[in-house]
Amino acid sequence: MLLKASRMAGRRALKAVLIDLSGTLHIEDTAVPGAQDALNRLRQASVAVKFVTNTTKESKRILFERLKRLNFNLQENEIFTSLSAARSLLEQKQHRPLLLVEDSALEDFTGIETSEPNAVVIGLAPDHFNYSTLNKAFRMILDGAPLIAIHKARYYKRKDGLALGPGPFVTGLEYATDCKATVVGKPEKTFFTQALSDLGCSPSEAVMIGDDARDDVGGAQNAGMLGILVRTGKYREGDENKISPAPHLTCDSFPDAVEHILQNLL
Repeated sequence: MLLKASRMAGRRALKAVLIDLSGTLHIEDTAVPGAQDALNRLRQASVAVKFVTNTTKESKRILFERLKRLNFNLQENEIFTSLSAARSLLEQKQHRPLLLVEDSALEDFTGIETSEPNAVVIGLAPDHFNYSTLNKAFRMILDGAPLIAIHKARYYKRKDGLALGPGPFVTGLEYATDCKATVVGKPEKTFFTQALSDLGCSPSEAVMIGDDARDDVGGAQNAGMLGILVRTGKYREGDENKISPAPHLTCDSFPDAVEHILQNLL
C-alpha cells in the first residue's frame, strides 16, 4: 500500500536514485522479495543508480560479493559506503586511527597508518565492544584524540531481530568524555553530496530509498533530495512521523518505491 506522496512543486527532472542496501534490498543473505526484478526495471529508465550504505560490518568487496550472490545487478564502483567516507577523512586529516570496526571491514583501511593511534574511529564492531577496548578509546579521547563515528545508527535489522547499532556506543563515549563525535555516514549532508558528486546531478534531481526514517530519508531530504521510506528492514510502525518534513512517500517495499518512481517521477 502506498501512502500519499508529498507535492513535487519546484523540483527538477529526476536524474539519480540512491538506494540503501541492508534492510532495503536485503537482510543479511536474504533478498527483499521482488527487489532484484525491481532494480532491473529501474535500470531500464533514464536515471543513474547508486547504492549508499552505512554498513560497517564488512568491506565494500565482501558486501558486493554478497549482493552478487543474491543476483543483484550492480557494479562494485556503484557502491558508496560510510567506510569510504571515513577513509577519506582520515587521509585528509592524516590521522592514525584506533579502528573499532569488524575485522571483515579492515581491508577498506589498507594502507592507513594505525601505529601509535591519535584518533578513534568507531563503527559497528560487536566483537570489539568490550570494556577494555572502549576504555582505551575513552582515555585517548580524554587526551585529545578526535572521535570519528562512521555513523550513529541506533539499531539495525538482522535475521534474528533488531540489534544495537554503533550509535549507543558512540553516544556513551561522547557522554563520558564531554565531546562530540564527527559523523561521516548517513544522515550527514556531506555523505549524500559525496555520493552524488560523480553522477552529474544536484540533490534536487535525486531521490533516496531506505528503511531508516532518520538516517536515510531525513538525511537525504535535509540535503535537498526526495526521500522514500520502505516498511522493510528496521522500519517500525510510525517511523514516518518521527521526521520533519515527512517522507515524500512511505510504501511497503523497494519494488513499490520503484513503481512510484517509474509512474510519477520520470
